[in-house]
Amino acid sequence: MLILNRRRFLQVGSLASAAMLMPKFLKALETGALVPPGNKVLVIVQLSGGNDGLNTIIPYRNDIYYRSRPALGIKRETALSLNDDLGIHPSLDGLKALYDDGSLGILNNVGYPNPDRSHFRSMDIWHSASKAEEIWSDGWVGRYLDAQCNGCDKPTQALEIDDTLSLALKGEHNKGLALTDPGRLSNTSNDRFFKDLLQQHAHEDEHHNVEYLYKTMGETISSAAYIQQQFKTYQSKENYPGTELGRNMRTIANLIMSDINTKVYYVSHGSFDTHVNQQDQQARLFKQLSDALTVFTGDLKKNNRFQDVVVMTFSEFGRRVSQNASGGTDHGTANNMFLIGGALKRQGVLNDGPDLMNLKDGDLQYKVDFKSVYATLLDKWLGANDKMILKSDYAKLDFI
Repeated sequence: MLILNRRRFLQVGSLASAAMLMPKFLKALETGALVPPGNKVLVIVQLSGGNDGLNTIIPYRNDIYYRSRPALGIKRETALSLNDDLGIHPSLDGLKALYDDGSLGILNNVGYPNPDRSHFRSMDIWHSASKAEEIWSDGWVGRYLDAQCNGCDKPTQALEIDDTLSLALKGEHNKGLALTDPGRLSNTSNDRFFKDLLQQHAHEDEHHNVEYLYKTMGETISSAAYIQQQFKTYQSKENYPGTELGRNMRTIANLIMSDINTKVYYVSHGSFDTHVNQQDQQARLFKQLSDALTVFTGDLKKNNRFQDVVVMTFSEFGRRVSQNASGGTDHGTANNMFLIGGALKRQGVLNDGPDLMNLKDGDLQYKVDFKSVYATLLDKWLGANDKMILKSDYAKLDFI
């Protein structure tokens, strides 16, 4: 009897010890989550090419809108109603559903002073968060990495789901990592050529550039193994669209549901450069966006992660108010942004719609500096020093 009790005592003690040593992602399963709550993540969706904001959030009670776009304007009965004055494009029905359940915020008239209508220059301004007259060589997320990740053991705090890394994720000392498929990245990094090359370089090189390349190679090989290990933790059973954006959002969801240390994900969709045949092209891209985000947000909700994720969309500029002669619109200025998440403090239409009575050279005038959106997310969501990262003090918004 004494022996049996002793065995039982040892079993209970072993179980208690195992519980204390249990990985935190397994502990999280007890509450229905794959990772502990509070692990906040920002997902940035870039609508490349200059999305037409006026046909995204539609001022369907404004006669100027229809006079300016006699063939291109979205009819009021077709638009999905948001309020008495504004509707959303009919192909964005998934975002309308998020609006209805209080998970979507819409910012209108977002831009910056002295706007530039060049794709490349305007995108650089958005990526770097510089003023229009300044040229910076690092990006706002990259500077976040410099500030937050100095000495981090794994340089995977920002991931871009793409073949190349955007300026936004390039810091002076730290950079994000670009990949399209964690498995393929892992297989490539495990190529014997790279490992042999790294092993042959066991000492510091007197040439700084050479040493930097070897350091980057070593970090990439280590990061690839870590990402693949985390990626295998969760594989979504949701039916994501077979589009490029759908596959990319599935990859992001799988990683968010793992215990990876990534705080920022970046993905691009487009091109929205609709000089010709805008209606068909924008509708097709919007359906892809809406379908991918619908499944993505549903996936997060089922796994109790929606409260810890904010999705932000942006485009480098809007389009001109008047349609052109080719069934499209040319490069403009101010635009709208979507903010999606389960922790938004304010939802719905967050500010006034476009002011078509006060145009400048045929373009909308911005009312909200996009750097205020960045400052809000850096400070209130990622817990970073926004003034240091953005190199200036911008007003915070109250959506979160």
